[in-house]
Amino acid sequence: MTITVGSTNFAKVEAIKSIFENSEVKSLPVPSNVSDQPFTDEETLEGASNRARHAMELGETELGIGLEGGVVEMSSGLYLCNWGALVDRFGFLTVAGGARIRLPEEVAYELRNGKELGPVMDAFAKKRDVRKLEGAIGVFTGDLVNRKEMFAHIVKLLAGQYQFYKNNHSS
Repeated sequence: MTITVGSTNFAKVEAIKSIFENSEVKSLPVPSNVSDQPFTDEETLEGASNRARHAMELGETELGIGLEGGVVEMSSGLYLCNWGALVDRFGFLTVAGGARIRLPEEVAYELRNGKELGPVMDAFAKKRDVRKLEGAIGVFTGDLVNRKEMFAHIVKLLAGQYQFYKNNHSS
């Protein structure tokens, strides 16, 4: 099977490779067509779906996968959210969401004031490229769950749904 990931982000690409071990996986930088910092589940899911479609079209592979991280405001605070989408060349699309954790108020404050999570996390953690490595989830869970693992869970949900679809809709 051939798959195009709609991102060159290391954590996202490695998450897909870890689940689709026997597939050829390539990555392309494609637009999400949403804000740099998605602020709702709907916007984050839209970004993942757009990335999957663009990856499918530009990569000319059997599957396109898009993964997108965002945040969601709830009455109890601002939470991380993450979504994935998988599309095949025949138009089948499936989606899945993943883990959520509440962000510390000092991080949430920066996001509510227009900053993007990646640079905020670099400053907060006093590290570089947090978004490409452990991610905010890795920082705030003491690396018990890192960004690759978080996205790998979503990719498992996508792969499982796709397999179910193929097994029940083949001619």
